[in-house]
Amino acid sequence: MIRSALLFALALSATPAFATDYVQAPGSGLAFAGKYQGETFTGTFPGFTTKMSFDPQQLATAKLEVTIPMATATTRNPDYDGQMRDAAFFAAAKFPQATYVATRFRALGDNRYAADGTLSLHGVSKPVTLEFTWTPGAKPILTGKATVKRLDFGVGGGDWADTKLIPDAIAISTKVVFQPAK
Repeated sequence: MIRSALLFALALSATPAFATDYVQAPGSGLAFAGKYQGETFTGTFPGFTTKMSFDPQQLATAKLEVTIPMATATTRNPDYDGQMRDAAFFAAAKFPQATYVATRFRALGDNRYAADGTLSLHGVSKPVTLEFTWTPGAKPILTGKATVKRLDFGVGGGDWADTKLIPDAIAISTKVVFQPAK
């Protein structure tokens, strides 16, 4: 009897822990920044959604999925927005959404992590690393940054491929407030 109770206790302790499943909560944001003819522009992607499974002690089971509706991209400048959503840049009618999926996570120390994933944008999929901090709590917060090389994804081709007009590297930043998934 004692032996079977001990074996049962050992089996329970060997059961792997799984990450907590989260969904995006209000107060989240996804932004981008770049330069056009030397002047900085910024924009956001309203309507993006995020799902995450995460436990800092169980990075092997972590997962991050972000869906970005490209037609919502805005710089709050109607001239930029029309051009940005059109064929030369996001081609939002042809490629209505971008996705980012990360399944490999690394600890960087001090509640900082790297999520290695794949960004699918404009019909092209390439690796992108998101570095982020994780603030635990009842509504944990992920605050992260990444760099996307727009020309790798065919964004801003033709006359817009000139990196003197718009540099290749576009800065992405995000703050995602999470709540447990139901």
